[in-house]
Amino acid sequence: MRVALRDTKYIIKSSGVQLYACEQKGNREMANRMTINYEKKPCYDIVFTNNFDLLSDELQAFDIENRRVAVIADSCTERLFGDAVRSSLENHCQKLILHSFPAGEASKTLDTVKQIYRMLIEEAFDRKDLLIALGGGVVGDITGYAAATYLRGIDFIQIPTTLIAQSDSSIGGKTGVDFDGYKNMVGAFYMPKLVYMNVSVLKELDDRQFYAGFAEVMKHGLIKDTHFYEWLLEHMYEIHDREESILEEMIMRSCTVKKLVVEKDPREQGDRALLNFGHTIGHAIEKAMHFEMLHGECIALGMVAASYISWKHNWLSMEEYYEVRDMFVPFNLPISIDSIDPEEIVRLTKADKKMEAGRIKFVLLKKVGKAVIDKTVTEEDILNAVREIYFSSEDAKE
Repeated sequence: MRVALRDTKYIIKSSGVQLYACEQKGNREMANRMTINYEKKPCYDIVFTNNFDLLSDELQAFDIENRRVAVIADSCTERLFGDAVRSSLENHCQKLILHSFPAGEASKTLDTVKQIYRMLIEEAFDRKDLLIALGGGVVGDITGYAAATYLRGIDFIQIPTTLIAQSDSSIGGKTGVDFDGYKNMVGAFYMPKLVYMNVSVLKELDDRQFYAGFAEVMKHGLIKDTHFYEWLLEHMYEIHDREESILEEMIMRSCTVKKLVVEKDPREQGDRALLNFGHTIGHAIEKAMHFEMLHGECIALGMVAASYISWKHNWLSMEEYYEVRDMFVPFNLPISIDSIDPEEIVRLTKADKKMEAGRIKFVLLKKVGKAVIDKTVTEEDILNAVREIYFSSEDAKE
C-alpha cells in the first residue's frame, strides 16, 4: 500500500487490480475507485459509493458546466431516483433533461432508441454534450447504443441501479438492443466515460429483481474465481440482509472479475466469451417465455444446463454438478422449469449471435472457478441439458 496526495488517496494493489479510496475535500465522503483499461491504457473509472453526493464532483472532470446533459431512465428509475440525480446535477450543467421510457425488456428496441434520437435532435444536442444512463441493464444498453450512434458518437456515463447492472452489464462497453425478440442482435462496443455505482439504491429493489441480479454475480465466481464463489456462500445471510458493506465488497469483487476479462479481450474475440456462461440456453428460455421471466432467472437456468453438459463431458464430477445446481436455491433462483418445450429451446439456440460456422461457442466449466470455450457441444447435448432442467421440475411434483 502506498499513499499519494490528491485530497487523500490510498492505492491498494491486489490480483492486478488497483482500488483507490478517495476522501473528497470539504466532506467526509469516501469512494472506492477502480480503473478499467482499454488496449492497456486507462479508459474509465468505476466509482463505488453509497449516495449521489459525489456525482457532480465526478462530472466536473468532464467539463459538465459547459455541456447539456440528458439523463435517460425508465419509468421505474425515473420515479425512484430521478429527483435525486436531478438535484445533484441541475445547477452544475448548461441544461439538464430527463427522458424516460416504459420499464421492461419490451422497451429494448430500436423504436426506443429512435425516441431518444428525436429528443436529442429537438434539444439540439451535439457531440460536446453528454448522456447519462440511469437504470438497469436495459437502460444502460439502450443509452450506450444511442450514444455510440448519435452523431457517430457522444459521451455517456453509466449510473447502474440494479444488481445485475452494477455487477456486470454496466462494465465493458457492450451496448445494444433486441431485434424481433432476439437478444442484443443490434449493438456496438462503446465505452462509457464513467460508471458511478451508488450501492445504496439496491435497497430499493424488490426481492425478485435483487436475486435475479445475483445470478450474474455467481457467474463470475463460477467462471474465474473459486475464492469469490466460496465467499458468496459464506456471506449468504449478509447478502440476504443487503448489508451495505458486504454488498459493496461483493460488487467490487464481481467487477474485478469482469475487469480482468474485458481488459484481456475488449471486443470479444476470445476469452471474453467466457462471460456468456449460461447465456446461450438462458437467452433461448428468455425468448420462449416471452420475457416474462427476468434475465437473471433465465441465466441461472442456463448455468444449470451448462453445468450439466460440463458433467456429461467428464469435466465436473456428478457431486460438483449437483453442488453448483443446488447453490442457486438459497438465493431464490430457479433450477428447473416446467413451461417450456425443450426442442423449441434447442431451435432458439441456433439463432444465438454466438454461432460460428454453424456451431455454438458454448461455455462450460472445467472446474468451479475455471470456464472454457467449447465448440464440440451438439444439439443432442443441449437437448439433454434442457430436458434435465425441464424434467427435474416434473420429478419434484411426484
